[in-house]
Amino acid sequence: MSAEATNPAMPGPVTPGAQRRRGRPRLDLRRLGRAALMGGATRDRLPDAIGHVAEAHRAHYPDADLEPLRRAWVLAESSHRGQMRKSGEPYITHPLAVTLILAQLGAEITTLTASLLHDTVEDTDVTLDQVRTEFGDDVCYLVDGVTKLEKVDYGAAAEPETFRKMLVATGNDVRVMSIKLADRLHNMRTLGVMRPEKQARIAKVTRDVLIPLAERLGVQALKTELEDLVFAILHPEEYEKVKSLIAADAERDGDPLEQTADDVRGVLREAGIAAEVLIRPRHFVSVHRVHRKRGELRAADFGRLLVLVNEDADCYGVLGELHTCFTPVVSEFKDFIAVPKFNLYQSLHTAVARPDGEVAEVLIRTHQMHKVAEAGVVALRNPYAPPSEEQSDTASGDAADDGERADPTRPGWLSRLLDWQQAAPDPDTFWSTLREDLAQDREIAVFRPDGGTLGLPAGATCVDAAYAQYGEDAHACIGARVNGRLATLSTVLRDGDTVQLLMGQDVASGPSREWLDHARTPAARIAIRRWLTSHPAPAATPQGAPPEQPAPAPPQHAADFPRPAAANAVVDREGASVRLAGCCTPVPPDEVTAFAVRGGVVTVHRVECPAVARMKEVGRAEVGVRWGDSAGCRVTLTAESFGRAHLLADLTEAIALEGVEIMSATVEPPSQQRVRHTYTLQLPDAAHLPGLMRAMRAVPGVYDVSRAQHPAAATS
Repeated sequence: MSAEATNPAMPGPVTPGAQRRRGRPRLDLRRLGRAALMGGATRDRLPDAIGHVAEAHRAHYPDADLEPLRRAWVLAESSHRGQMRKSGEPYITHPLAVTLILAQLGAEITTLTASLLHDTVEDTDVTLDQVRTEFGDDVCYLVDGVTKLEKVDYGAAAEPETFRKMLVATGNDVRVMSIKLADRLHNMRTLGVMRPEKQARIAKVTRDVLIPLAERLGVQALKTELEDLVFAILHPEEYEKVKSLIAADAERDGDPLEQTADDVRGVLREAGIAAEVLIRPRHFVSVHRVHRKRGELRAADFGRLLVLVNEDADCYGVLGELHTCFTPVVSEFKDFIAVPKFNLYQSLHTAVARPDGEVAEVLIRTHQMHKVAEAGVVALRNPYAPPSEEQSDTASGDAADDGERADPTRPGWLSRLLDWQQAAPDPDTFWSTLREDLAQDREIAVFRPDGGTLGLPAGATCVDAAYAQYGEDAHACIGARVNGRLATLSTVLRDGDTVQLLMGQDVASGPSREWLDHARTPAARIAIRRWLTSHPAPAATPQGAPPEQPAPAPPQHAADFPRPAAANAVVDREGASVRLAGCCTPVPPDEVTAFAVRGGVVTVHRVECPAVARMKEVGRAEVGVRWGDSAGCRVTLTAESFGRAHLLADLTEAIALEGVEIMSATVEPPSQQRVRHTYTLQLPDAAHLPGLMRAMRAVPGVYDVSRAQHPAAATS
């Protein structure tokens, strides 16, 4: 975890860190390093070298007990004594700086203690047992979670396997990743003594893995600075251009954002809303993105206004005042309070235009929302500690009764990641799949019919939903309904969709190779690949065996269907022979109409039958018709189903149990594992029809039953 000296790629007065923390200079780590070598710590006070850590921690925890921190300092300083960084600084400056970063974010004492010790087991003679004995199980777990695996044991697989180990540890305690992110930030700040190719390799891993993890954990303060440091290493020319733009803006006379901020303060003061209005400078990568999007930058593009209030309701009060007193840019409005991001982020985003045309982006949030937006899971204090008496009275939820850790910081994406990583067969697959998974930077929630939810990455399909819900049992999935409508497994899901997955009965069935084209989540792709590998072609038959049923007859034309009798249809034409049209087979209480055809016959159609419109177009006159007394009737139904064994027999049995006679039946050849059955049925009474259709739909594998339409019979 060593990292080395200052980065020569970023000289000069404008640095990413300074830009983000305007007005708060970074601490002089060289001075702290020298202080670390001066004198030992006494029992009654903290050494000066970690006084900054104590001060930062006390800002968040005024009554904190600093004794564990003092003991951790004594062990860390004595263990690393004599070790030097490649930059020539005492090595203790690294864990000290990492701990200071976490203290400034609001980490609690256990995290800070582990942070000071995070390299001792890896780089000194200190053992995990010693850490456990002196500091307890939690600190030991955190130190072990961030300790790298030895290259001598793992070779080229050491880095991916170290990350695998770290992610598994994070699943049990998210503070592991907090320490790792702060560790990487300090290493990136001091990467300059490395060879350029090693700088680039570390920057790419930071870009592909650590920055997405910081984003998902909501630690924006670390994420934005990591982005800038990676930007400087991997894109030095673009970085220099952005640095010049920021420097030029800093020298400009007059800042339109300052004027807008003053105007906003005045508006809110008149409205009686207590608020703090700040100017929040954009970091380097943000300026770069705006520049690429808009071309020439405006003065107001180098920052945004941040409005901090006390209560959630005040956020909307501020929004109303701004949209009343300024011209809102409607397309820029987003409400992340009502619908928070998956990384805990909450805020209102809007943009307003002044009379002079200057447009300012505005972020509106409470002070607590701002703390969480900056520090993410770190701002949740210690989510694993039992609540104090005061917290017990006000907490919205209680700890688990069985003593298990109830971790509110383990979101759906982390659970999914932990699930699929177990199935990744080798380090290379894990490493490439991890980067691919983390590239999915937005999450959606879809609902199951039972009211449960599935968290999926944006772009996920029904295939992904199947594996998220059923694991490897999803091999037997044969289709899905999305929002009540039949959908293919390749259907891309949207946030808020309701998904019902249709499962086949054949346990030996499995996915087709095409499923890989539709799968977006690593869990789905790994499971599908493993099944395909263990069922090589031609042995693999996607979705199982075809239905055990007679060879399908060719589809019949409408004219081939038996002509249903007139049943109880009464027409307004004396002596006419009445028939029910074979194209739509109307039954009571369908709304019907009739037309005279050849030979003095009158055919009765359902009014929505396509043939009715064609009859009218050619000038056929309608004949009045009504239903007489209820009686037996004939109807044609089409059943849409997925192919499976014994399906035809099960459908026939379901129809017979309803007391309905099958006059004729056809089965079309299977297409994409789907089968269409068409039945002409004699019902003892029209009132039986709804119950019959329900019974047919209840047969496993049948996903729809409808009244048949046969346009060719319309003009007969």
